[in-house]
Order: sequence, then C-alpha cells, then structure tokens
Amino acid sequence: MTPEQLQDVVRTAVGAVAGRGALPVEVPAEVVIERPRNPEHGDYATNVALRLAKPAGRPPREVAEVLAEELRGHEGIASVDVAGPGFLNITLAKGALGTIAVRAVTAGAAYGRTDALAGERLNLEFVSANPTGPVHIGGTRWAAVGDALGRLLEASGASVTREYYFNDAGAQIDRFALSLMAAAHGRPVPEDGYAGDYIGEIAQQVLAAEPGLLERPEAEQQERFRVRGVELMFAEIKRTLADFGVVFDVYFSERTLHESGALEKAIARLRENGHVYEADGAVWLRTTDFGDDKDRPLIKSDGAPTYFAADCAYYLDKRDRGFDKVVIMLGADHAGYVGRYKALAAAVGDDPDVNLEILLGQLVNLVRDGEPVRMSKRAGTVVLLEDLVGAVGADAARYALARASVDQMIDLDLDLWSRKSNDNPVFYVQYAHARISSVLRNAADLGLVLGEAGDVDVTALEHPREGDLLRAIGEFPRVLTAAAELRAPHRVARYLEELAGTYHRFYDTCRVLPRGDEEATSLTTARLWLCAATATVLRNGLDVLGVTAPERM
Repeated sequence: MTPEQLQDVVRTAVGAVAGRGALPVEVPAEVVIERPRNPEHGDYATNVALRLAKPAGRPPREVAEVLAEELRGHEGIASVDVAGPGFLNITLAKGALGTIAVRAVTAGAAYGRTDALAGERLNLEFVSANPTGPVHIGGTRWAAVGDALGRLLEASGASVTREYYFNDAGAQIDRFALSLMAAAHGRPVPEDGYAGDYIGEIAQQVLAAEPGLLERPEAEQQERFRVRGVELMFAEIKRTLADFGVVFDVYFSERTLHESGALEKAIARLRENGHVYEADGAVWLRTTDFGDDKDRPLIKSDGAPTYFAADCAYYLDKRDRGFDKVVIMLGADHAGYVGRYKALAAAVGDDPDVNLEILLGQLVNLVRDGEPVRMSKRAGTVVLLEDLVGAVGADAARYALARASVDQMIDLDLDLWSRKSNDNPVFYVQYAHARISSVLRNAADLGLVLGEAGDVDVTALEHPREGDLLRAIGEFPRVLTAAAELRAPHRVARYLEELAGTYHRFYDTCRVLPRGDEEATSLTTARLWLCAATATVLRNGLDVLGVTAPERM
C-alpha cells in the first residue's frame, strides 16, 4: 500500500464515520500521510483527526479514536494507535507494504507519474541566451534545471511547451555583426563588441559561404554578417544544447514580432485598457499602477521600440496561443524585470499570480583544486557549456546543476564531479542502478526470473531494511508531485541519493541470491522484485533529471 493509497483509505474511513453520523464532518480533499521519525511508531502517521476536531466539535483524541476504530477494520492495516494530541500511527498488515514493489515494477516508466497538474497548459521559457555567443555556464544551469522542470511538470500531468526566445533584433545583434566584420578584415573588434575565438571562427564560416563578401559595400557586409552570423551562432547553440540533452519545442524569434506588427498590436491593446500615455516624445506604459517602481517606455523619443515593448508583444503572443501560465526562468541579474513583467500581465487584464511565474536563479562558480576556473578556450573569460561537459561529462553536469535549489549559488567542484567514487553524488546514484542491474543479470544466469506479479509472495519481505526500502520507494510519486509544484528538481536528486543509500544498506544486510547449492525460495523472488522496483525508481528519477541510468559501470 503506497502513501497515496493509504490517503484514500483514510478519506474513505472519514466518509464512512461521517455517513453514519459518528462524526459530523466533510471528507477532506487531502489527507497528510507522513513517515514517523521513529519506525517503532508504525509505517505511517496522519494528523487528520486534529484537522477534523474543530468542525466535529469534539476533542482531537476522541475524533482520532473514532477514526482508528474504523481503520482497524481495513484488511491492509494491522494496527492503529492514537498518539499525543490526536495523531494516528498506522502499521500496515503483513504484505501490504510489499505491494509497493509490485506496483513499481508493473508500472515501469509510469511509476511516479500523477495527474496532480492535469489540465494545466504551461509555457516554460528557459536559457534564451542571445545568439551572440556560445551558451555560458549560467545558461547551462538553466538548461539543466529548465529541462528537468519540464519533465517534472509533465510527470505531474501538465501540458508543457519548452520555448527558447532568441533576441535576434536590436543593438546587440548590430554589435555582433560588426565584431564579425572586424574579425573578417583582421581588425580589432569594436570596443563594445564581442571577443573570443568563436568570433573569428564564425567570421570565416560566413566568408566561406559567401565568397567575395569583403569586396561589397560595408552596409551590405554588415547585413550579411548579421544574417549569416546569427544563423550560424544559433545553429551552434541548438547543437550544443541538443548534445546536452536539451531540445526545445519552440524556438521563437524576436525579429518576427517586429516584422509581423505584433508590437503595434500589443501597444494598441494596452492603450485600449487605459494604461498607455505619451510624455517627452516617448510612449509609456503606466506600470506604477500595478506596483512597479517606475513607468516603462514602450517607444523611445526617436521612434524606436524598446526591449520592453517586445516583451509585451511576446507575453501576449504566448497567452494568445492558449497557455494558462507563462513560466520564465531568468538569471539573478534580471531580478529587476520581475516587477515590470508582473505589471505587464496585470495591464493586459491577467492575474500575475495566476498567469505568470518568474523563477530567478543564482550564479554558478567552477572550482578546481580549490581555485576558481575562469578561462575558456573559445570565449575568453567566459566558461561555456562545452567546457563544463568536457570536464565532467553531460550526466554529471546536469545532475550537479539540478541538485541545488535555483536560488542558491553553486560552487561546482570539477574534481569531485569527475571522480568515479561514492563521494560523487551522481556516481553514487548511478552505481546503485548498475549494482541492481548486475544482481538481476546474475539472477537470470541462475535461471531466476521475477515471474508474474500475482505469484510473488510479498509477505516474505519482513526485514527492517526491506521495510525501509519499500517505504522509500512508496514516497517517489509524492516526491515528484511536490518537486513539480514547488518548481524544485533538486528535491528529486536528493531523494535519489537517499534511496541509493537505503538500497546499499539493504543489499549489505539482506542476501538476495542463493549461494552455492542453496535453493531459491519465495524470499529470493520477493527480494528480486524489491531490487527491480528500486531500479525502476532510480531509472525514472534520473530520467526526470535528464541523466542516464547505466546498467554497467
């Protein structure tokens, strides 16, 4: 019996006692089921009696006694004790806990998935680095966390569209084109331009594609370097992200907003809503009406649209595409954008707390031998995605970046994450999966198979270490749901490490395969199911993080 199943059992018990008038209460939509800190207090505990005491008009312990008596009649429950002010400590019947293993194995890749967020249509925008250079370490963190978050949200039933917004319009693209031109001519890049070996590389690719370009007028050269350069740079960005396991559903061009008239339509809509005014020759959005610290310009006095005008058009485009919520992941240096984005959502008539969500992430520092790693071979002082993957591998990079809360700065130790030892968290988790795979291969060599789910005797799983492992496996669906709702993929990583440790302790204590001439027993089969269930959860959890689950290491 999983925690979710026990939750339904408790709700059914509340409904039963309420139905016959023993407690004048309504069945709660949710019941909290927790694992007691002390295993001697039972398998699970709930505070439902404390929550129902006030509506029932009775002391919590009296409510608890009524519910305990009802629960004791359930075939999957061995005992129920009332503790403290009215907690219910529940011990499952022999074998009820063991069914968790069967459920995990039979569900396979679906185990852990829920419909907690079913019906929600989310647009998840992350990375969105300008196409003026390769993906740096900050964008790499968002790639790992954003992709994991998308997988988490889908595992909880949400419909997720992953979107990359590339700013291929504006002054930074002009500087990029001029930098490419300078490199092609062998001149120093402009003072405010882009440096790094990649600029020379792309410039040569442009020249190879367009021979004779340097003989054309400079204005034409700049335009061709802009168009070709952005194409080449963005192709490289997509390639490096794909090699990292991150592929987007939509790559959205800012330039299309300018060319389609979307900016004018957005400003007209905001004007209709009464939030646009003109002053000092510019057009402004009165964002201060919605809590922003100052009003924001939409059109500058020279008639050029601002970046914020494009943000307005882009937000409306997403909402017009039918997304219930726009989720945007930004670096900590964009914290100032939060107020204006929320004001924008309110100005178009949305509820910023419902239709918009902005996640801010902190920086990543790389260290080796205790010293900061700052230099990149291709981009000067910037550390790139490819640098990190080259140092520790894609799996370790993704796991390390997703393992910490996004609001926490990371000091990522390259020595640690490249190590093939148990002090490397991703190695520790992957090794647990590989160890189980080895056990199952050895079992197959002995002619031992799992067999049919109905034939396994899960009542044989009575050892405390087996109970610990079963309860840990049973927590997986709740871990995924909580991680999705809290936008916290790091909770999955920490859970996997705890699960791996729990499995290693089980394996070191409970012999799985027979030795020598020993005969396999029902306990052997049950423990093989428990191993397979653990492997399923490790595999599913690593998949959420975009990390592989190797069968050999």
